[in-house]
Amino acid sequence: MDHRQKIAKLQPGLQVNGKPEKRGGEYRHLARNFGPVYDADSTILILGSFPSARSREAAFYYGHPRNRFWPLLGRLLACEIPADTEGRKKLLLEKRIALWDTIEECDIIGSSDSSIRNVIPVDIARILNTADIREIYCNGNTSHALFMKYLYPVCGRVPVRLPSTSPANAAFTADRLYDEWKVISEVSAE
Repeated sequence: MDHRQKIAKLQPGLQVNGKPEKRGGEYRHLARNFGPVYDADSTILILGSFPSARSREAAFYYGHPRNRFWPLLGRLLACEIPADTEGRKKLLLEKRIALWDTIEECDIIGSSDSSIRNVIPVDIARILNTADIREIYCNGNTSHALFMKYLYPVCGRVPVRLPSTSPANAAFTADRLYDEWKVISEVSAE
């Protein structure tokens, strides 16, 4: 039994669409298993790259317990973040925030943005034709690079690149993230 097999025995794979998901090692072609959050009143669009393994397991955005997105958003909006998915969706819509990713399908190893290849982007027109989106924000460099490569040619809009809330972005403390992301609270207050 090699090292990967031993680890797999200790940490059983996550379930994605009823199939076990390996946390690393091999590329898998994956499609999103949940859609965007938005309505006609949304004015801000925040885009990630592609859901992490934990987010795919939870079937909602920023499902990794160490991802700082939800605590940061609560601080930015000066409100308590509901623990459940439906409460989070309701809060986003009340605050006129749309949430989605830049990728619909891709090949990826686990949750590694740096491994993403064979991208099929989302249909950004789906939101832009429905809501009066004033500003688009990308959560991290990968989201921004993918937006510029695949979505900018379609919509002609340049998003604001914000530092990633991922636990992998340890260079940014919570306070430093807040300083960079506070532009969202300024726009949402308009």
